[in-house]
Amino acid sequence: MNIDYGLLGKRIKAVRKKMNITQEQLAEYLEVSTQYVSQVERGVTKISLDTLSQIAVFIDIDISTLITGTSINSKTYMIDEINCNVACLLPKERQMLNDFILLLKKNR
Repeated sequence: MNIDYGLLGKRIKAVRKKMNITQEQLAEYLEVSTQYVSQVERGVTKISLDTLSQIAVFIDIDISTLITGTSINSKTYMIDEINCNVACLLPKERQMLNDFILLLKKNR
């Protein structure tokens, strides 16, 4: 899975603004500069997993929601990525995958 840092930054910014948290407040919590927060939100710099985890805790959101754009509890979690992977399969492989999914559903 490739991380789109621009999209990740937009998600961070959207949640931060929705919660009425300023870049300054976030920067202070992270013990970084406001310039760094701005760079993260614009996708100019890559963010470490530790920093991303700190942000998720501060803005009270699941880290996977920031990365994928959907909650792991959502019915649409990973649908796009799965569809993309399935599209690359040969018909026989798709049938095998479908059989596996049916087996999983049957044995819940």
